[in-house]
Amino acid sequence: MSLLEVRDVSLRFGGVTALDRVSFSVERGEVFAIVGPNGAGKSTLFNLISRFCEPAQGEVRFEGESILGRPASGIAALGIARTFQNIELFEHSTVLENLLVGRHVRRRADIVSQIVFTPAVRREEIAHRAAVERVIDFLDLQPYREQRIAGLPYGVRKMVEVGRALSIEPKLILLDEPASGLSPEETTDMRFRIDDIRKRMGATVLMVEHDMGLVTAVSDRVLVLADGQVVTAGTPDEVRTHPKVIEAWLGADAGEAA
Repeated sequence: MSLLEVRDVSLRFGGVTALDRVSFSVERGEVFAIVGPNGAGKSTLFNLISRFCEPAQGEVRFEGESILGRPASGIAALGIARTFQNIELFEHSTVLENLLVGRHVRRRADIVSQIVFTPAVRREEIAHRAAVERVIDFLDLQPYREQRIAGLPYGVRKMVEVGRALSIEPKLILLDEPASGLSPEETTDMRFRIDDIRKRMGATVLMVEHDMGLVTAVSDRVLVLADGQVVTAGTPDEVRTHPKVIEAWLGADAGEAA
């Protein structure tokens, strides 16, 4: 059974078809990339999986169970975490505080116990802090742990958002353009981070990305979208040499390079 299954999903905004009978599956433990030109429907697909929008038709299953009809607030509890193309962090809170926000789905104590701060709540808070400290160490964020987000470089902010998603201890992490805005050196670092997320953190990775160098380096399989439709799917090498992909998106230079 696939970890994530998207079957014949269509989504329309007024007279615009954002997704047109899109189907694919993501297996446990793989890095699966979704690529395509602007307006292809990539972010819309992420928003659909995150339950920010509802399909006109089709099915989305996670671990064999439909997630349609579930509220967006309940998706993280299933083990699905995500980052955003535009970084969404609490600017005036510290790195540590932002990562602790990611632990909210793991909290078990009721509001009264939290107010009284019972011994059970104390033990739970210590466990949450330990989990976040492991993520900080994993992403080498120790120098920034007590710094406010507003004063951090863009690349560090990107990593903090990844860290907050990892703090949920996800089974599936959705990375929305993780290399966007990064320098070549930071992109190389992100490449190794994504590989480690799978190998060391045990999370399956589904990402949207424009940087084909990064996609080719880390992905097991790639899905290509254009105008809301699936163009092709396969390994990075199969995709980058596919005639329709070259024609629709990558351009003649990619074909010559292949």
